[in-house]
Amino acid sequence: MNTRPALLLEAFTDQPLQGNGAAVVWLEEPASASWMQRLAGSFKQSETAFLQREPGGPWRLRWFTPSCEVPLCGHATLAATLALAHWGCLQPGETLSLASRSGGLQVGLDGERPGAAHLQLPSAGIEPLAVPKELEALLGQRIERYWGSSLGYRVALLEAAAPLASLPCPSAQLQGQDRMGLVLMQALDGRGPELMGGACDYQLRFFAPGLGIEEDPVTGSAHALVAPWWMEQLQRNQVRGWQASERHGGMLCEAAGPGWVRLTGSAQLLWDGQINSSGAGCDPDDWRQAVRL
Repeated sequence: MNTRPALLLEAFTDQPLQGNGAAVVWLEEPASASWMQRLAGSFKQSETAFLQREPGGPWRLRWFTPSCEVPLCGHATLAATLALAHWGCLQPGETLSLASRSGGLQVGLDGERPGAAHLQLPSAGIEPLAVPKELEALLGQRIERYWGSSLGYRVALLEAAAPLASLPCPSAQLQGQDRMGLVLMQALDGRGPELMGGACDYQLRFFAPGLGIEEDPVTGSAHALVAPWWMEQLQRNQVRGWQASERHGGMLCEAAGPGWVRLTGSAQLLWDGQINSSGAGCDPDDWRQAVRL
């Protein structure tokens, strides 16, 4: 029986059984997309990350939800970074670039915080749109501002007094582009939980039923998308974001040059073992087309 190392990390939390779970699989060869998709469906995590490296080449990274491959995932990239450290492939203070569908992603271990890592994600910005009255009616809350993005996510700003954490999950009723990713966010105005030496500045929840995710616990790509807006509002180059889901967690977000955000977070190892990789196949051409530096 062919086996490969695999583990499950709960990302963007320093507490066990919180945060966002991501399976990470180390491949010796570039497995077929159909096998990776079936395995992600079996894991039933919001994301499963697959790492593969050819001799002398960069590490390559792909992400799959239980129903589809996605172009970007923050928490599974954090999990993949800490998995490489767990497997002895990345040392404290070392950085590397992971080839992905979104280009090269710089990652590394945080030298000051054991168990923490950092990653840089692209942030193409958000574009104002008219507030959809049907979404306001569905949420039962006034939407102060509403945006679209090239990532495909829609973003809605709620009043600071809105009960964001206790809102019923709206995924089953979401329509149109909102189904592919809806960020609901609000200011915390000093009420946020403590995270990495300070209080969180804002909080959000993320829903993506169109990607097979009713509600994502802690979403790095969503924070990378909205953190620059919060930095602009607060006139700072770093902010702390919280995700008010049932399995909550958060991250430090910092400006990392035009169009990039650096996220720092911790993760907890839940299990570490081997999986049966029989039937994985080998499809180098698919990987060459899917990832780039």
